[in-house]
Amino acid sequence: MLAALHEAGLATLTHTPSPMGFLRDICRRPSDEKPVMVIVAGLPASDATVPMHALRKKPLDRISSWL
Repeated sequence: MLAALHEAGLATLTHTPSPMGFLRDICRRPSDEKPVMVIVAGLPASDATVPMHALRKKPLDRISSWL
């Protein structure tokens, strides 16, 4: 979903608060349903930029392990 929103030219922000029960209550969903993430999407401002720290990526071998 995030990739599709990005490809559509939308900016996204994810939020995973803990606990998420408040969201189930707000949306009046049954207790057996468990929300896991809030995704906000919209058009970015014309002068929006990506923070420099977000452009620095760790090497693959530092974030993964291979069997």
